Amino acid sequence: MEAWELEEYKGYVGRIITQFKEINPESSPMIVNFREADTTNKLHQLLSEHYLTIMDYPRDYEGCPLVPIEIIHHFLKSSESWLTLGQQNVLLMHSELGCWPVLAFLLAALLLDRKHFTSESRALEMVLKQAPYGKLPLLTPYDPTASQLRYLQYVSKRNADEQHWPPPDKALKIDCVIIRMIPDFDGKGENELVKIDINCNIQGDILLECINLNDDLVKETIMYRAMFNTAFIKSNTLILSREEVDISWDKKHQFPREFKAEVLFFTLFLVTGHIIF
Repeated sequence: MEAWELEEYKGYVGRIITQFKEINPESSPMIVNFREADTTNKLHQLLSEHYLTIMDYPRDYEGCPLVPIEIIHHFLKSSESWLTLGQQNVLLMHSELGCWPVLAFLLAALLLDRKHFTSESRALEMVLKQAPYGKLPLLTPYDPTASQLRYLQYVSKRNADEQHWPPPDKALKIDCVIIRMIPDFDGKGENELVKIDINCNIQGDILLECINLNDDLVKETIMYRAMFNTAFIKSNTLILSREEVDISWDKKHQFPREFKAEVLFFTLFLVTGHIIF
């Protein structure tokens, strides 16, 4: 949670690895490390003398503490392969500064995939409880639970049809977003319904953000955000309630119970190099 001096942290991590090997002398650990892209890989420096296998994963996707479906797939496949090679194989998960939320998400995904849990919310809740109480809001400005649960629901579908997971990318066109009961962000009251035309081609993992622009047309406030993958969109509609969007920790009380965002899509087809819809 806090920045450490490199030598101090090297001693801390070294003691953990040494103690682990003393307690489990026959084990073969692989470390899954979450870190910010384009930064020095401190863990490789710290553990070079221990000759351990280290797999690196990103801390977020477009600022959201999630990773794309393909990275989730890689993580689940590599973890499963490692753990099924033998009982002596152990997975250790390590978070560099600020990366705890995405570690928690992928650990919950692994527990779901290995059927330790059947409930997405219970799996995520159990993992998040391992962190000191109240630390999550210090690491991310928006409560990511809604988007993380949506992606954990995607992971749950893997148990039903592992051979065809993840499904192939689906090209869509966002037609519009209809927002019902807009929260009062500027002191001018709630609008019951607003339709925003988008007309944007999308495919794969998408982070949708709704921004409130102040009267000065300069200052912006993100009202809510939601991450989704187009392959899992059914009936060309994504309906998001208040509990299904990521909201700033201090703005949740401004969202009425009746809030709803409806994202409407067209399906796009690729024919001889041209996109039609």
